[in-house]
Amino acid sequence: MRYEDTKVLITGADGFIGSHLTEALVARSARVTALSLYNSFDSCGWLDDIPDEARSRLSLVRGDLRDSAFVRRIVRDHEIVFHLGALIAIPQSYTTPHSYVETNVVGTLNVLEAAREFGVRRVIHTSTSEVYGTAITMPINESHPLQGQSPYSASKIGADMMAEAFARSFDLPVVTLRPFNTFGPRQSERAIIPTIIRQALDRNCSDIRVGDISPVRDLTFVEDTVAAFLAIGSSSNVEFGKAYNAGSGKAVTVSDLINMILEATNCSKPIVQDPQRLRPTNSEVRALLSDSSRISRETGWQPSVALYDGLERTIDWWRDRINRGLVRRDAAFST
Repeated sequence: MRYEDTKVLITGADGFIGSHLTEALVARSARVTALSLYNSFDSCGWLDDIPDEARSRLSLVRGDLRDSAFVRRIVRDHEIVFHLGALIAIPQSYTTPHSYVETNVVGTLNVLEAAREFGVRRVIHTSTSEVYGTAITMPINESHPLQGQSPYSASKIGADMMAEAFARSFDLPVVTLRPFNTFGPRQSERAIIPTIIRQALDRNCSDIRVGDISPVRDLTFVEDTVAAFLAIGSSSNVEFGKAYNAGSGKAVTVSDLINMILEATNCSKPIVQDPQRLRPTNSEVRALLSDSSRISRETGWQPSVALYDGLERTIDWWRDRINRGLVRRDAAFST
């Protein structure tokens, strides 16, 4: 499938990855409807930061995935749905787990039911590497057991299984993409890379506060993750009802990652472990490393941005935000 002149709906378009995907689809001349979570601040999240030329070429709607009637109205007449809308902050899921089930599971169900009713050509459901929990075997392929080590990951497992069920039960053309840890411009400080970069660059920070620095992660630059979405959304070779990993295939400890950022920012601040940043012991995912051979084999997707290059591009973005006094606003974003 080609994206040119195709009617595309993106849920979660106001978030970190969603805003980049929105820009990419607009650049490919898709007819994009971008869903932003309604709020009383007249904000559309990171869609407010995309260039005016790109924003002028999309249709922007505000609403809530938990409202099934609203979801039916916006899904209707679209050919492809990229479903990225979700609550994703793991620490918050410990205190408000019901809201994660309502948005991530019920919200996904609403999208799937609407897509089935209106004959959507393809739904790309967004999962997460967190559904695998701490790796039992590495690298992790799509047959690895799913482990709900946080309310967030449990809610995403439920959403993934709902997508699989709709493919099996109703022949819905839905495919699940599982990005491993994505990073880059526009990511909020809920994630490890932006929180380290901001503290390294911020003159008001005398040290760098972190949680556990021993976990291992597979990190992918947002440009490559967006390319994976585009590949899954257009390839004629993908199998509906199946999940596809998208990761770099390279592992790095959080400790080594911090050292890379300190080197790139020429920072010598001390590292301090903050107990408030630690996950519960049995909830911490110790290691994630992707086997992305399925998506590579069936779509040709391959990551192209090296970790250090992606870090430098992200640092440049944060340096600009700090110089313009926009850090407080960025940190408030939830996606």
